[in-house]
Formats: sequence, structure tokens, C-alpha cells
Amino acid sequence: MINPVNNTRIAPTPSGFLHIGNILSFAITSALARKNKAKVLLRIDDLDQARINNRYLEDIFDTLNYLEIPWDNGPQNVQEFQNSWSQMHRMRLYHAAVGTLCEKGIVYACTCSRQQMRTAASCTCQAKQIPLDAENASLRLITTGRALEIRTYSGEIVRAELPAEMHNFIIRRRDGIPSYQLASVVDDLHYNIDLIVRGEDLWPSTIAQHELALALGENKFNQIRFYHHQLLTEASGKKLSKSAGSTSIKYLRENGKKPSDIYTMIGRMLGVDRRIDSWEELAGVISSDL
Repeated sequence: MINPVNNTRIAPTPSGFLHIGNILSFAITSALARKNKAKVLLRIDDLDQARINNRYLEDIFDTLNYLEIPWDNGPQNVQEFQNSWSQMHRMRLYHAAVGTLCEKGIVYACTCSRQQMRTAASCTCQAKQIPLDAENASLRLITTGRALEIRTYSGEIVRAELPAEMHNFIIRRRDGIPSYQLASVVDDLHYNIDLIVRGEDLWPSTIAQHELALALGENKFNQIRFYHHQLLTEASGKKLSKSAGSTSIKYLRENGKKPSDIYTMIGRMLGVDRRIDSWEELAGVISSDL
């Protein structure tokens, strides 16, 4: 029996203006939530404070409201987010998770720089037994290489192994900030999320997060259903990024594009050559599942 979907989330990062690829993911999330009578949480990932800009925070709310994409839980504006919903308010939970992994003896300290990791065949810090509280050291999870079971939206169980380049991935950065992978797992468990929608490029992250949840002893994570959707790409075939200004909703709005123009543009990039007026209609033309 497939477990019901009660809670899902949209989780933008305020490190750039939202683009049409984000909107595709939000539309699918909202459609699946409505179909399952589930609640949508707006969870804004702002752990990387050095990259956060209030303009980008404001853009999240402006864009969602402009395109009439609904959410049920979470902040309604920047002030509410900063006062009550920022990941800074959940730092205690993240550090507790790091502490649990340390107590289990399944992490090691790493002093490799990014340059060293790019040029070296692999990290050798595990054998060095560097103290976990060493200055300027990140912490890495000792991964197992086991096959992990991931539950798809349809209820199918897919078995997958962590890609080689993600073995022993970082759970706490050199500056002491928890990693995206760890914070995402902790947040999804904290908010009782049981459906996660993300692009197909984040499949390796999905595998890593299952590995991490099992290491934490959080078997509930294995019940979450995952929907990985195709990506929108540039003409070159490269995936869209927040630096691609011409596909940002802010740019399109400033150049006179209405919501229907934006949804139609996304549809055409997916091979649908007709007018699309809303996120519901966009989701409906992507798949009969929606």
C-alpha cells in the first residue's frame, strides 16, 4: 500500500533571481499537492549566508505571488521569514545531527582544500585521524557503498548506489556551517515532508540524503516519495542557472511578460506549442500524473 502524501515543499535558495526552471518545479509540486490534498511548505534554504541577498529573498515572494503559485505553510514575506523561518533558527537541529554522527564514529575531519580535491585522486584525511574539532576542517560522512532503496512518487522502489564522486561527502563545512545535504534531510524530517519534487539533476543528492538519513537512524526518511522531473535547458543544452538573467522571472516581468506568457514559454521548451495560462495548466500538459 502506498502511503498518502500529506506534506510537500518548495525550497528555493535566495542566491539569485528565480528562473523558469524553478517555476516548472514549483508548478509540479503544487499540482501533486492539490491532487493529493496535501499542504505545501515554503522552505527557503539560506544556510550559505555569504551568498544571500535581500533582493533575492524579496524576489521569491514577488515571483510566487505574480505567478499565483500557492503555498500553505511558511513565511508570507521577507520579515516573517527572517523572524521565524530562516534556517538560522534551526541551527541547533543541524548541529545535533552532526553530533549524532560524530558519536557514532562514522565521520572524519578533512583539511583538503577545493584545489586539492580537484587535483588529488582522493581524500586521504580519513587515515590521518585528524581531531574532529581541528581548526579549518570540514567533516565528512564515512559512506558505506550499499544499495539504497528510494521510493518514487508512484510507489515503486528503486535501488541505487551513491556515485563514486560523492563517497564520503561533506556534512559540515570548514567554516562550521552544516552542509546542504545534512540541513535538507533534517528540515524534511522536521517538517514531516513525505513528497519531494526536484529536477533530475539532483538524483545524486537524493541518494546521498538517503545514505545520510540511514546513518542518523532516521528510517522515516525512507518513506518519503520522490518525483524527479526533466530539466529545462538553454539552446546549447546546458541546464538553466540563476546567472542566466534572460530566463529569470524578474527579467521577463520587467520586459512586459504576463504570467500566461511565462507559462507558455515553459511549455514550448517542453515541446507543447499552445497557450498555457496557469501553473495548473502547465502541470497538466507535462504529465497525466499531474
